[in-house]
Amino acid sequence: MPTVAVARKRLEQALRTAKARRTGVLKIIHGYGSSGRGGAIKRDVQAVLAENKRSGQITAFVPGEDFSPFHADARRMIDKYPGLARDRDFTRSNNGITMVLL
Repeated sequence: MPTVAVARKRLEQALRTAKARRTGVLKIIHGYGSSGRGGAIKRDVQAVLAENKRSGQITAFVPGEDFSPFHADARRMIDKYPGLARDRDFTRSNNGITMVLL
């Protein structure tokens, strides 16, 4: 189990690599925490992504629990990448992932 600091470094590296490879969407698997209330890594991942969105480094992100046709940014992702509608976590309310539109 990585620490929050290690997970953050991995996230930042994954974002850099994805941008360099011109990847359109990333699925970040951060887990939900063993307490069942949401872990520190999940909170940190979403805080980092929110800052990246504010600074224009990413277009959008959608927490797994919102990855459905009822979330505007999820619909944007599906419109741009229709194959995402077949993703196993689409409409599953998976609290352990976050989708990122670069």
